[in-house]
Amino acid sequence: MPRRPENLYPQYHAHLYFGPDTMAQARAMAEEAGRSLLVVVGRVHERLVGPHPHWSCQIAFDAAEFDEVIAWLDAHRNGLDVFVHGVTGDDYADHTAHAMWLGNESTLDLRMFRPRT
Repeated sequence: MPRRPENLYPQYHAHLYFGPDTMAQARAMAEEAGRSLLVVVGRVHERLVGPHPHWSCQIAFDAAEFDEVIAWLDAHRNGLDVFVHGVTGDDYADHTAHAMWLGNESTLDLRMFRPRT
């Protein structure tokens, strides 16, 4: 069972995951999130970027907006999977120990990160 989002960190990224068949849905959702919420919406990537195993769009927000943003994303994702993680400055931990999900969990490609020792 994927770990559900909890408000544990000062800042967050949520990554909307989509593919060719759900691109329009993800793009509309990202645009609406930008209009409706106190978030920063990144580019919609129609290719694999970073550790993400699907096309994605990043949404950045703070702990003060967490409850509203997570509830909105869950209500509007309509079958899309959303990867949520804390932003702590430790990219490896952010994408492993701090990983949370709305929908199905995916395996990330973590080769680009080096765990801190």
